[in-house]
Amino acid sequence: KCVMFLGKVSFSLELDCSPVEFNYLCLCYSWQTANVRNCTGSSVRTMFSTATSYKNQHYSELKRKCLEDKKLFEDPEFPVTNASLFYRKPPPGMVEWKRPREISDGPHLFVEGISSHDLNQGLLGNCWFVAACSCLALKPDLWQKVIPDWKEQEWDSKHPENYAGIFHFQFWVFGEWVDVVVDDRLPSINGELIYCHSKVKNEFWSALLEKAYAKLSGCYESLDGGNTGDAVVDFSGAVAEAINLEAEAFHKDQGRMDKLFEDLFKVYDRDGIISCSIKASPSEIEARMACGLVKGHAYSVTSVKKVRLGHGLIAYFQNETIPLIRMRNPWGKIEWNGAWSDSSAEWKKVGSMERNKLGITVEDDGEFWMEFRDWCKYFTDADVCRLINTSLLTIDKTWNEVMILGSWTKNAEPLRNRCGGCMNHKQTFLQNPQYLFEVTEEVDEVLISLQQRDMKIHRRIGQGENLTIGFAVFKVELNRKYRMHDIITQLNVQTTTYINARTVFMRAMLPKGRYMIIPSTFKPETLGEFMLRVYTNVDSGCRELTEHQPRMTCWSKLTGYPVAVSQIYVHGAEGLILRHCTGADPYVIVSCEGSSVRSTVKADTVKPVFDTRAIFYRKKPTKPITVEVWNSNAVKDQFLGQVVLTGSVKDSTNPQRLQLRKSGRAMADEMPGSITLRIVTSTELTDM
Repeated sequence: KCVMFLGKVSFSLELDCSPVEFNYLCLCYSWQTANVRNCTGSSVRTMFSTATSYKNQHYSELKRKCLEDKKLFEDPEFPVTNASLFYRKPPPGMVEWKRPREISDGPHLFVEGISSHDLNQGLLGNCWFVAACSCLALKPDLWQKVIPDWKEQEWDSKHPENYAGIFHFQFWVFGEWVDVVVDDRLPSINGELIYCHSKVKNEFWSALLEKAYAKLSGCYESLDGGNTGDAVVDFSGAVAEAINLEAEAFHKDQGRMDKLFEDLFKVYDRDGIISCSIKASPSEIEARMACGLVKGHAYSVTSVKKVRLGHGLIAYFQNETIPLIRMRNPWGKIEWNGAWSDSSAEWKKVGSMERNKLGITVEDDGEFWMEFRDWCKYFTDADVCRLINTSLLTIDKTWNEVMILGSWTKNAEPLRNRCGGCMNHKQTFLQNPQYLFEVTEEVDEVLISLQQRDMKIHRRIGQGENLTIGFAVFKVELNRKYRMHDIITQLNVQTTTYINARTVFMRAMLPKGRYMIIPSTFKPETLGEFMLRVYTNVDSGCRELTEHQPRMTCWSKLTGYPVAVSQIYVHGAEGLILRHCTGADPYVIVSCEGSSVRSTVKADTVKPVFDTRAIFYRKKPTKPITVEVWNSNAVKDQFLGQVVLTGSVKDSTNPQRLQLRKSGRAMADEMPGSITLRIVTSTELTDM
C-alpha cells in the first residue's frame, strides 16, 4: 500500500507485488519516479504522475505505430527544415540531418553511464543550457525524470527491430511536466554534429535532449543566449534565486562571505544546482581573461566543499579547512589558472588521501577548483536553484507550497484592471493581482518565487524578451479579507528588484501576521502570465483576493450592510504600570461591532510596540471602536486600560497619543500609560 499523488489529488493504492514488480509496472505505464515510502517504511521510488504531451504527441502510441509500419519516426512538428534550425542566422555550412547510425557505429544513449564530462558545446551560444545539462548529469533523481524510460529508450543491439528512431524527454513548464517527442535526425556538417554533443562520438543523450529543448523553444537558434537557472528550473521544477556577486562584494566581508558559503554548501548538499557567470559587454562575449576564466560564459558548479589541509594524522588533529568550489566549463576545456587550479602549488597543502577523495586530475577537461574568496571576486552572477522538499513522507525539512497561476490583464474599469505597473505608479499599483498569506509561527522563513512564461518561442517574431517584473510584500491588517485599495499604514516589508529575468525570488524571515504579495510588471498596461510560488514552514493559506468589499446578499436588508469602513493602526503603548505582577507581557485587542483583532503578546516590556492593524466594515458607524491593552498572565490576564474611538469620518487621520482609561462606568477615569494609534474612516467601502 503506497500513498500516491496525481496532480493535486492524493490517493492510496494497494498492490500485491514486490518493489521490483512495482517499478516494472511504473515503467510500463510511464508513471514517474519520486521519493515515496510504502506502509512498511521501505523506500519506493515511484509516483503516479502523468506528463502533458506536447503538441498532443504521445510517445508510446507513435512508437508502436512506427514499429507496426516498420518505419523510423519522422517528426512532423519539428521537421528537418531550416525553420527548425534558425530564424535569422543560418549555420556556417551545408547542414545535413543524420540519424545516429549514419554518424557512428554502435550508437548509444549513454556510454558508460551519464557524466558532467560528457558534454561539449557546439556552434550555438547556449553554454547556459550545456552548463545546466552538466549539473543535471550529477543528479540521478533529476535526469531520470528528464530522460524517462531511459533503459527502454536505449539502443538494443540484440533486437534492432525494436528501434523506431523516436525519443522523448520531459521538461517542467510553468508548473507542469511536459513530455516532448523528437525523432533522431540531428543537424550535422561534414558528418559532424554542429550543436551540443558528447565527447564520445557514439553517445547521443545530450544531442537528443538539446533537440527536444529546441523544439519546445521553437528552433535551435532560439537557444542562442539564455540563463542557466532557467534551464535548471525546466529540468527540475526548482526555485531559482539570482545572486549579484559583483554588487554584494562578498569577498570584501568575511562574515557575509562565510554565510554565503554555508548557504551554497547547504543548497548543494540538498541536491540543489548552482551555476555562475561573469558579466561581459557585447564585444567581450566569450573573451578569455588572463586568469583563464571566460567572460559572458556560463559555468556549472559541480562541488562545494570544505577541504581539509595538512597531511596524515596531523590534518585530523589540526582540523584546518579551506572553502573550495569546483566548476566546469561547458566547452570541456579552458580552465582557471590561479590558486587551487589543477597543477597549482596550493594542492601540496592537502594530503594524498584528501586529494584522491576530491578526484583531482591534471588535465584540460574544463573542470577546476577555486578558493571561495576568488570565486566571489571574479564571478559576477550566480544562479542558485533549490529543490524544495514538499513531501510529507520524508524525515527531512518539509515546506508547505502554494502555487498559483495568474495574469496581468487590462480593463478600462479600474476595479477590474490587473496591470497597474510597479509602485512608481501610485494611482494604479494596487490594481495588480493581490495574494494574501499568513505567518502563523512567531517567526517563519518565507520563500517567494515569481516566474513569467518562457518567451524564447517568440524570438522568431521578434518578441522573445522577458517582461520586467517584480513584487512587493506588505504587512496588512490581521483581519483583511478584501483587496487593498490604498496604502495607509500597511508596512512595505520588502520590494524586489524589477528585472527582465524569467524568475524573481525573495527569501525573508517574517514575524507572525498577515501579508499581501502584489506581483507586477514595471510599467502599467503590460500584459503577461505568471506563476507565483510561496513556501512556508506550515500552511500559509495563500490565496488571491478578488472581492473588493463585503458581498450584498439576500439577507443584507434584514441583517444590514456596511455603510462605512475604518482602518486602525496601533503602534504601541508607554508608561504601563502593573499591579501584583513581576513582569509585563502586554497585548492589544481592537474591537468593533462584535468583531475583534488581537495582537501577539510582547514579552517582558512596559513599552510594547504592537505594530497591529485592523480593518472593520461597519454597519452601525455610531457604535464606537475600542482598543484594550491587556497583560498576559498564566492565571488570569490583567486589564491595563482602553481607549474608545468614535471612528467618524470627521475625526483626525493623523497619529494620536491617547491616555488609557478604565472600562465600564468608570471609563472617564484615567489609568497609567498611553497608547499611540491612527484611525482612518470612509463611507466609500473601496477606499481602503
